[in-house]
Amino acid sequence: MTRPRGGGVAAAAVAAAVFLVSGCEGLGEDGSSAGSGSTASDGRAVTPLRNPDGTKSGLAPVTTGTDKEAARRLIEELVTKGRGPKTGYDRDRFGYAWMDTADGVPLARNGCDTRNDLLRLHGRNIRFRAGSDCVVVSMDLYDPYTGKDIAWKKAHATEVQIDHVVPLSYAWQMGAARWGKDKRQRLANDVLNLLPVSGPTNSAKRDSGPAAWLPPNRAIRCSYAVRFAQVALKYDLAVTAADKAMMLGQCQD
Repeated sequence: MTRPRGGGVAAAAVAAAVFLVSGCEGLGEDGSSAGSGSTASDGRAVTPLRNPDGTKSGLAPVTTGTDKEAARRLIEELVTKGRGPKTGYDRDRFGYAWMDTADGVPLARNGCDTRNDLLRLHGRNIRFRAGSDCVVVSMDLYDPYTGKDIAWKKAHATEVQIDHVVPLSYAWQMGAARWGKDKRQRLANDVLNLLPVSGPTNSAKRDSGPAAWLPPNRAIRCSYAVRFAQVALKYDLAVTAADKAMMLGQCQD
């Protein structure tokens, strides 16, 4: 097992504060261009290097050599070990879905469940249920995983799903099985570990690590690796050696 160097995460976070917001060029599932623009369609997405707590919208590409170097330094901090058994895993071990009472994470106990918090954070042109400032019934979403815009309505809820960047089953196998209930609930509801994305794309990911699954949008893969690393480091989670190698490979110049 390799162990992180002390202070590396803090150093990366400080360096990230000076980085510019990057745009997003979409690629289709086959890797072909899905758009010629250099910014996300809503113009608000920021790179994970400038969003270390996940409270800003979107997931913009990491594009410059300086940014990619910072990304690799962050990923290098990850501990590696083999993936353990899935024995005993159950979604309920991480609390009921989208609870608002997972203390210690952004947006907790604001009167709105985690799923709607994420829709409000990342969506645009949002409409709420009559009489509510919480329940989103329609919105436009730029999906970083596919590089496409989604016009979403609650009547077709599964068209947008909330992805756990570090899947809960993966976390269970990499150490979360030994955590207390409160820490597991934080991981499941922390906005740093959550992104609203295309439902079919999220379903295809399942509980895969980066060595087995990466977003179809190639332009976003380094950013995805950074976000995966940010979550793992925050929660002291190991990743497999293959996952770490794949993550580093996405952030090469």
